[in-house]
Amino acid sequence: MSYIDLIKQIKKGSVSPLYLLAGTEEYLIEDTLHRIIERTLSEEEKEFNLSKFDMKEYSVDVAIEEAYTFPFMGGKRIVILKDAYFFTSAKESGKVEHNLKKLEAYMESPAPETVFIIQAPYEKLDERKKIVKLAKKNGEYLDGCALDERELYQWLIDRGHDHHVEFDKPAAELLISLTGGQLMLLASEIKKLAIHTGEGGTVTETIVQSLVPRSLEQNIFSLVDGVVKRDISKSWKIYLDLLKQKEEPLKIIALMVRQFRILFQVKQLTGQGYGQKQIAANLKLHPYAVKLAMGQAKQFKDEELLDLLDQLADIDYNIKTGRMDKSLAVEIFFSKRAKIYT
Repeated sequence: MSYIDLIKQIKKGSVSPLYLLAGTEEYLIEDTLHRIIERTLSEEEKEFNLSKFDMKEYSVDVAIEEAYTFPFMGGKRIVILKDAYFFTSAKESGKVEHNLKKLEAYMESPAPETVFIIQAPYEKLDERKKIVKLAKKNGEYLDGCALDERELYQWLIDRGHDHHVEFDKPAAELLISLTGGQLMLLASEIKKLAIHTGEGGTVTETIVQSLVPRSLEQNIFSLVDGVVKRDISKSWKIYLDLLKQKEEPLKIIALMVRQFRILFQVKQLTGQGYGQKQIAANLKLHPYAVKLAMGQAKQFKDEELLDLLDQLADIDYNIKTGRMDKSLAVEIFFSKRAKIYT
């Protein structure tokens, strides 16, 4: 089940006795966990009926025994298995022995008064294992990987509704761009924008522009975007602004190299028939970042990207070996690009 569908289900009060929360997007797992707990237990009940077991420290037997214990004061009990590495193909460390047969038996028939939550914050589960099959068959399964563009936009709108504000489309798109689609950062900025706008208000593009700062990575993306669009004056202005912010030229160059290398890799993988999600998984990038890179990469031939990377490598070498002043070296790079594009 997708994160958005699972959250809708929880909001309606439908909480399953068994969950498997997997994937590498930590925010999705933690937010889902938080919502299940808040929907199921009162503040008083949390003290007695909420138990967490780190599977690298405790045996799964202990967690299952707790799951079979009737909740104090009635109601529900929540038992959380943290870092359940045995759902992957990773070998057991030997520090703690786990009776997986007992876990299989529990998942065949979960205790109805308990919400049993398994956290497996890993990229891949071992689909061959019976415990994985049982968890998916008898419980709710969250594939907590990065949200795609459509899901990210919907998540932002829903999160805004949680704070009783609306986002117009340009504002939402700009906010996603400025945060790089990073959910933890997005959540923080949405909360700040909602406080500024006020309950029942609408967050506009102008509000986002005035309140949300550009990260160094976002500035580098914009700088590279200027090169992509042959707008060197734009890139030069951003570079000068970064210098005013005390960013080192070598650091800026290193980040430019990283971005151009991503463009080259995305271009190569696109040419081999890979889609956006496949490229994101292959390069370990956010799908939204890949989408933007795919658009930029289309503007270049392979030879142009390789030439840019060679030029930046030369600048890096000349600065580090003292052959050229760092500020002058970068200025020459932009001057050369300006001449090429005019």
